[in-house]
Amino acid sequence: MRLSKLSRSIEKKVAIITGAASGMGRSTAHLFADEGAHVVVTDLDKNKIDVVVAEILDSGGSASGWVLDVSDAEQRASVVKSVADKWGGIDILINNAGVVFPEAIDSPNFFESWHKSVEVLLTSQVMLVKECLPYLEASDGGRIVNIASTEALGATKGVAAYTAAKTGVIGLTRSLAVEFGMRGITVNCICPGPINTGMTSDIPDDAKQVFANRRSALKRYAEPEEVAHGTLNFVLPASQYITGTHLAVDGGLTIKNA
Repeated sequence: MRLSKLSRSIEKKVAIITGAASGMGRSTAHLFADEGAHVVVTDLDKNKIDVVVAEILDSGGSASGWVLDVSDAEQRASVVKSVADKWGGIDILINNAGVVFPEAIDSPNFFESWHKSVEVLLTSQVMLVKECLPYLEASDGGRIVNIASTEALGATKGVAAYTAAKTGVIGLTRSLAVEFGMRGITVNCICPGPINTGMTSDIPDDAKQVFANRRSALKRYAEPEEVAHGTLNFVLPASQYITGTHLAVDGGLTIKNA
């Protein structure tokens, strides 16, 4: 007989994950499927989406895929409605899709970078929340997890647009948590640090190790699945009293002075 009362199962929950064809999104899709959720894999590339869906189905999990440009209002509305109609609702939204356009502020391309960064990294998150809200409210404990970055807790030169947008994600998370508090929906945020993903794949391994030795308490880059487990913790039914917070999954980067 179990002594605890709250469930740690997301079995049969319907979870939309954006940017799920690679990196942290793919690992999150795999993990949620392993835990019994029906995973909605969304991304830009249909071929890559199909690969992730096939991986999940071949492992005995449940998944479906939709092409979604998170910055496209019509696609956001269409995909959310299609998912809800097909699966009878939406329980979990993971706002994971991301881009980075490095530009110095005095670059002639800076404002293009700014617009694209804010549109994809911040505006799309709140608009997807807005589209999913009726279904999350109807769920037995809706969950939203927004993916930010440790750039929201510090800063690196040359990525001002990215840093500003990711900082906005934390503010958005806090505001929506307060707004949705009486609706049974929790809203939380993950701030990944140095992770081995497509965004960091061009960095040489020796440069990664130098950075990790200097900045990370654990002295290494993380694998995407390590971030996915942090995300999973926020969507558990048992996590019903955790809202409006951010979790740095960064190997101790943000707490290390030297």
